[in-house]
Amino acid sequence: MAEVRPIVWKGGKLFLLDQRKLPARETLLELSGARDTAKAIKDMAVRGAPAIGVTAAFGLAMEATHFRAGRIREDLAKAAATLEAARPTAVNLKWALVRLHGVAEDVLREYGEDASPRRVAAAIRREAQAMMTKDIEVNRRLGGHGAKLLSRASGVLTHCNAGALATAGYGTALGVIRSAWESGTRFGVYATETRPYLQGARLTSWELTKLQIPVTLLTDGMVGHLFGTGRVSAVVVGTDRTAANGDVANKIGTYQIAVLARRHNIDFYVAAPTSSIDLDCRDGSAIPIEQRGSEEVTHVAGRRMAAEGVQVFNPAFDVTPAELVTAIITEAGVVSGDYRQGLARAVKKARG
Repeated sequence: MAEVRPIVWKGGKLFLLDQRKLPARETLLELSGARDTAKAIKDMAVRGAPAIGVTAAFGLAMEATHFRAGRIREDLAKAAATLEAARPTAVNLKWALVRLHGVAEDVLREYGEDASPRRVAAAIRREAQAMMTKDIEVNRRLGGHGAKLLSRASGVLTHCNAGALATAGYGTALGVIRSAWESGTRFGVYATETRPYLQGARLTSWELTKLQIPVTLLTDGMVGHLFGTGRVSAVVVGTDRTAANGDVANKIGTYQIAVLARRHNIDFYVAAPTSSIDLDCRDGSAIPIEQRGSEEVTHVAGRRMAAEGVQVFNPAFDVTPAELVTAIITEAGVVSGDYRQGLARAVKKARG
């Protein structure tokens, strides 16, 4: 299967496969600091919770080369705030920044308040590289656990894009599908367009085609009819944040698919690396939901499709209640039933 490399670190600079240009063009976007990295995240040149976390880590690593001696904490806080504000829903973004803040603090404790900014930058860079490597390893383990759940699947539907493009290079929901195919299991794969930004049409269908996994594309409004035909026995989606009780924030449209899945007795699985599990978030009501610009709804490919002056409601995510989730797949194993205890155990196991 062809490998997709969405994030490339080379020569002290970060290069992203610009997802806004796919599938028409495969273009690398070069970044050099926190501000342009935050813009790339906000503008969705890179998207997907794990990918956003890793990208932000490298953005901070690049910015750290410009920190001022004696003012490292001040400069670190400013850069981290710029990055964190880019997209508030994905918990991986904050998780990565908190982790790198701890790395910087370790250097300051060891070498004192006047520690060399270069030393701090090197430590942050090493940690960012380790996070990228670990993300791929985590996704492969998660995929292996999830593949077992699909061993008898007749058809699998996925929503949005939770593949290599949404991570450092393997995928969460698509990692489960990919792992199942790599093990020899065969089933039909269905991908929703994922309106209004069309991540399914533009990215998931492109990625699965690159992997030589046949995929059938449908609009979001066709899911109920598809389920009624009996062709689908499981749904696998990713998550940008999973609350402690198992409520799941994912791309807008996920909630209605979960409701339809329950109506048709279809298993609904969530692929959630533990970095996307927020044990400090009691339930879905506490998850911040990003509101995006109106043009994503009123325009298609830059052309206005809606009447001038129309009001637009454009939340980027919705929350699926835990009661609609059959199981949550993590790198530490599959969690079902009592999500509050199971997720806490999974996070503890994953973090050693």
